[in-house]
Amino acid sequence: MATAAVLCIGTELTRGELLNTNATWLAEALTELGCVVLEMDVVPDHAAQLGAALARLGREYDVLVCTGGLGPTTDDITTECVARVLGVPLERNAEALAAIRARLERFGRTPSPSNDKQADFPRGAEILPNPKGTAPGFSVRLDRALTFVLPGVPREMVHMFRESVAPKLRGLVTGGRRQILLRTHGLPESEVNDRLAGIEADFGVTLGYRASFPVIEVKVHAEATDEATAAARARAAADAVRERLGARVVFAEGDVQFAEAVGKLLVERGLRLGCAESCTGGLVGQLLTERSGASRFFAGSIVAYENAAKTALLGVPSALIEAHGAVSREVARAMAEGARARFGVDVVLSITGIAGPEGGTAEKPVGLVHYAVATADGTTDKHFVFAGERDQIRLRAAYAALSLVMRVLYEGHANRAES
Repeated sequence: MATAAVLCIGTELTRGELLNTNATWLAEALTELGCVVLEMDVVPDHAAQLGAALARLGREYDVLVCTGGLGPTTDDITTECVARVLGVPLERNAEALAAIRARLERFGRTPSPSNDKQADFPRGAEILPNPKGTAPGFSVRLDRALTFVLPGVPREMVHMFRESVAPKLRGLVTGGRRQILLRTHGLPESEVNDRLAGIEADFGVTLGYRASFPVIEVKVHAEATDEATAAARARAAADAVRERLGARVVFAEGDVQFAEAVGKLLVERGLRLGCAESCTGGLVGQLLTERSGASRFFAGSIVAYENAAKTALLGVPSALIEAHGAVSREVARAMAEGARARFGVDVVLSITGIAGPEGGTAEKPVGLVHYAVATADGTTDKHFVFAGERDQIRLRAAYAALSLVMRVLYEGHANRAES
């Protein structure tokens, strides 16, 4: 079992000016590789504090991953501090220097003397290339710890970890392990936990849960003496999770967003979707088009915010709005059915509600949202009173409507109103 620590370097982190996403990403990546992460530290660009942290963590852990402080400015001091702790001089690497200058010139920038220091490394260090930026990383043995020093820019760090660090750590950690991420929607975390009772004991795995609106993540983690056994255990347990929760609840495996999963289901069934949005103002359309390829299943979204637009763009009778109000079951259904006629698609969702902070009444409070899904087989509508600020209500309404689309695709129409 290899113990590990993560050290993130930068005064902007200790001052709270920048969110430290590197630490959480690295902790998860190291855990997946079989390391046991016991410590995550943040230090400013201060030589004494950084040097003390490097020396201590190098003594206490098998693996140390550092990020930050490899830039061209005077406050980027990580390389110098590592060399000082090792008691070795810095040496300039001609190959790294040429790569840095070539990258700058490729992007129309004139190399500066300040950039040259990014080609300096502690004597004996193994250089880790950085194809995404100008700051190469390096690895050294810092006392007990196999130490990797990476840039602080997240996309650069992630790429270098995957390409240069992970292969080295796979050879360091013995045994096999496998983790499968399942993403669920539509059940609260407590109910997901209750339904999966006994799976850990039955399959020799551990389950981890994380709520990340609008999704509950279930991580299945298996360890064994070899990779094949761990993979088989994880796969069997993940299949059992799917069986207990159902296909509609477990909407994806891996890093797939909920709107993306709805789109994939539409593509698999050869269906196209349109939207009629009021209080969400096009948010559903935005969620559906965040990934490329949405044109395969998404026709578009009509944003009909005011009552006159609902009538002109969607054909909702003005008398219906006058009788029931714009935020009502009747208008939500009429919006969906009108949009389906105009788009000529298989499925349409509609949303109308009161996102606040003003506009609510005792009968129709802020947060009340009616939404509907119409297909050739009928129309299903639901309503809910969502809590939160305006942006939270809008986002929750958008995901609720997408959830209703998935439900109709799996189960068909209820053909009745539901709360």
